[in-house]
Amino acid sequence: MSSSATRAAGNEPAQPADRTGAVPGPADAAASADAAAARKDARSARRREFWPRAVLAALAGVLLYLSFPPRPLWWLAPLALALLAGCLYGRRARSGFGIGFLAGLGFLLPLLVWTGEEVGPVPWLALAAVEALFIGLTGLGIALVSRLPAWPLFAAAVWVAGEAVRSRAPFGGFPWGKLAFGQADGIFAPLAALGGTPVLSFAVALCGFGIYEALRIARSHPRRATAALAVLTVGAPVVAGLAARPLVTDAAEDGTVVAAVIQGNVPRLGLDFNSQRRQVLDNHALRTTQLAEEVKAGTARRPDFVVWPENSSDLDPYLEADAYEAIDAAVKAIGVPVAIGSVLVPESGPLRNTMILWDPVKGPTKTYDKRKIQPFGERIPMRSVVRLFSSDVDRVRRDFGPGKDPGVFDMAGSRVGMVTCFEAAFDDAVRSTVQAGAQVIAVPSNNATFGRSQMTYQQLAMDRIRAIEHSRTVLVPVTSGVSAVIRPDGRIVQQTELFTADALVAEIPLRSSRTPATLVGPLPEYALLAAAAAGLGWVLSRRIRARRAA
Repeated sequence: MSSSATRAAGNEPAQPADRTGAVPGPADAAASADAAAARKDARSARRREFWPRAVLAALAGVLLYLSFPPRPLWWLAPLALALLAGCLYGRRARSGFGIGFLAGLGFLLPLLVWTGEEVGPVPWLALAAVEALFIGLTGLGIALVSRLPAWPLFAAAVWVAGEAVRSRAPFGGFPWGKLAFGQADGIFAPLAALGGTPVLSFAVALCGFGIYEALRIARSHPRRATAALAVLTVGAPVVAGLAARPLVTDAAEDGTVVAAVIQGNVPRLGLDFNSQRRQVLDNHALRTTQLAEEVKAGTARRPDFVVWPENSSDLDPYLEADAYEAIDAAVKAIGVPVAIGSVLVPESGPLRNTMILWDPVKGPTKTYDKRKIQPFGERIPMRSVVRLFSSDVDRVRRDFGPGKDPGVFDMAGSRVGMVTCFEAAFDDAVRSTVQAGAQVIAVPSNNATFGRSQMTYQQLAMDRIRAIEHSRTVLVPVTSGVSAVIRPDGRIVQQTELFTADALVAEIPLRSSRTPATLVGPLPEYALLAAAAAGLGWVLSRRIRARRAA
């Protein structure tokens, strides 16, 4: 009888043959049902395990945030990463992404809350979410390599790879929140002079992942390899940090000079400072003139040069005669070269965020155009799309354009490198300035938009790391604070209060030697990227072999 006749007669429907040609019987169907039920149970178990880990991952992110300035709790960073490692160890890729993303939100939402200080929560939430996606991808990578031998090494390299990607994309990148930038007071900080921020971040991450691995092995294999592992993955970064300490020095190789930093203050907090441009300029001219009077009275030392903040003259002195006169009068009063932060308005093309070297005799001479232009602050990518979410986009009516070359000013015989505000977050911007011959680094900034938030302290910590990284004094003039003088060893020796007109005058060392970090440039980061790629490639090859074997 044919199979169709059999079905018509009410017999059991025909079963499809398997790949071998055999027709599965009732036992096979039961086994298949059991397998499906087992898979369903496994998925349910994974979901039940995920959410407690997710909560702990968010807590790890919060702990990482607490390790950043203005709190001197740098030691929380390795502990936060140890907790995150416990959440990611042995997880699948998708789960690793979700856990990493939640950790990223726990870290970045409080860290970046200042970005919504004046324009509402939309930019803050959007930025934190986008940056958390990169930490999610980092979590995915850490989960994948966590089953490899010596996985903390690969996981720390993956963390650095995640920082490298988000320092470059999208729209030129946003390096804020690198592990390195929270370590200015920590024992790992000297490693910045050895290999820059990538090596410093790697050390912190390795220590954190090593702490978790040492605890995991101690729990499952008491007294077995735990001590050796702890020394290798926890002790090694600490020892390396201590060994790199001799690289951190503030010795005056090329003599000393007296530098002055001017903080003129702004009339009001917030975005309205842009509508107060003449008052801001007058404030900085007045404070410079007052410093000149203090020098004459013998109550202040005569500086060899002076640095004003970014945006201290948002009036273009080449177009505005009264702005030119105000600046020129202040410079003549102090009688030494002054670096002026201004906005230049060409007839066509983008605006220029420019530092102008102003000589008391020659007037304006050399200029430096900021190279790293802040997206959604100084330029608006996808303006028509962004406008759908916020009308504040039109506060920036005309985009700024980037400069091309490092700026090093000869100021009374001292070579002072300009790194304007946002640029301090980028390794290449600072390093190229030192490589161009800077004996001193100046980071003129304008934080008035962000009020009394933690932003200025986070940025000051970056400047401290840059001082250590390149063994240079860093001068930080800010329109509204906190302005500071940072020695080459990262110590802040003078600083101002927020929203207070002030002048800092300090004798500082000139240095021309280059640290290993300055000499090797991006090579340590490339090596760590290669290590991360090697670990992920190893995981992929193991999976391919396993599938072939099956």
